[in-house]
Amino acid sequence: MQIRAKKLRDGAVMPRRASAGSAGADLYACIDAPVVIAPGRGAAIPTGIAVELPEGHVGLVYARSGLACRHGVIPANCVGVIDCDYRGEVTVFLTCLYDTSYTVEPGERIAQLVVTPYAQAEFVESDALTETARASGGFGSTGTR
Repeated sequence: MQIRAKKLRDGAVMPRRASAGSAGADLYACIDAPVVIAPGRGAAIPTGIAVELPEGHVGLVYARSGLACRHGVIPANCVGVIDCDYRGEVTVFLTCLYDTSYTVEPGERIAQLVVTPYAQAEFVESDALTETARASGGFGSTGTR
């Protein structure tokens, strides 16, 4: 699958996969100077790109495991959603969970973008739902092991 992408400013780096088996394409910070994210705070980091996702597909913006595990830096909304009809700049709002500030450098890989198909469900009101063995058992209802 090919995804059309447009560079919106100088210094923008096209999303790219780190290896042949990578599900996600790395997104890069398109900033002129380093941005410090203080503990418990966040910052909007532009990528300098816009994408044209095919109809019926969504772009999911996930944390990079290295940033998340080593530095506690993740997208503030956990998983960002880029709808197929959005044509604006992809911006990642990063937050720092650890007690040490993190500095985002220009051109740094900040997140990963996974493109996947989705189903557009139509929700229909009903007086009853089918029964299951689990029924309405919620959090922890299936056991801990």
